[in-house]
Amino acid sequence: MKFGLQLGYWMAAPPANAGEMVTAAEEAGFDAVFAAESWGSDAFGPLAWWGSRTSRVRLGTSVVQLSARTPTSTAMHALTLDHLSGGRAVLGLGVSGPQVVEGWYGQPFAKPLQRTREYVDIVRQVLAREAPVTSAGPHYPLPYTGPGASGLGKPLKPITHPLRADLPIWLGAEGPKNVALTAEIADGWLAIYYAPRLAGMYNEWLDEGFARAGARRSRADFEIAASCQVVVTDDAAAEIERMRWVMSLYIGGMGAPELNFHAHVYRRMGYDREVDEITELFRAGKKAEAAAAVPDEMILDTAIIGDEDHVRAQLPVWEKAGVTMLLIGVPDLESMRRIAPLVQG
Repeated sequence: MKFGLQLGYWMAAPPANAGEMVTAAEEAGFDAVFAAESWGSDAFGPLAWWGSRTSRVRLGTSVVQLSARTPTSTAMHALTLDHLSGGRAVLGLGVSGPQVVEGWYGQPFAKPLQRTREYVDIVRQVLAREAPVTSAGPHYPLPYTGPGASGLGKPLKPITHPLRADLPIWLGAEGPKNVALTAEIADGWLAIYYAPRLAGMYNEWLDEGFARAGARRSRADFEIAASCQVVVTDDAAAEIERMRWVMSLYIGGMGAPELNFHAHVYRRMGYDREVDEITELFRAGKKAEAAAAVPDEMILDTAIIGDEDHVRAQLPVWEKAGVTMLLIGVPDLESMRRIAPLVQG
């Protein structure tokens, strides 16, 4: 099982130590470094800037949002990063949620599965560069012939020859239909809030996709990168307490009350009552009470927290559950020093 460093997206300002963390991750033996985006910093810029200090680690987006760019624009970003890094780019895509898609990008959120399938097809056409890129739509018609069209648009091939036609595309997916689609059309799954005890359920979703006609991969060559908080500490209780606040935000405050994909993930884990309570408290502005309502089990289902012996003993559990990469956040060089022996085996 490999390790990936998750840089995430920026908050109010760029992180002060990201460059040295990327360098330290490569030295420690990490397989990849990933950057994210929400509605502030983008994912490609940090990878190009800080990734230029590296020579081996893969550089991945986890994730770039479909609605932020047209499929051809995303393909341009990916092929550019792939050339600059000598073939180390991984394109991670995700649909985001309606609050961001419609509120920030001004795009409709409807039919995310159809949009994803069409989007990935166009990106692959660009990377293959076998013929001018076309799409019948309905979400990303190429060339555009709808209202306001000049009638002058024509199919084009990228001027720049992509370095790799098979640049890997991974999808961020949370629900059963989206995970099945991921297994069908993608090269890997970026899994958030993955719980090893539910591996059987995830495998059913994945197997549905692998079994579809024309599926791109099989389980043997498909990557599962699971986001996981891995913390080596002698004070697990304090770390769990810190995580309660983050988890209450994602469960109770991310997305609309009637459509929160993160909350749905925890409902599938069996935490219906807890999700209801956390959401009610968070929406009422009682954030401390919402954090206190997060039980330890909700955190430990998707995290590994403890001393080095405990963490080392838990890693095989995740690998046995089918995870090929643990995608972890490491806040500072001291934490990286503690993690490095685990990465190195």
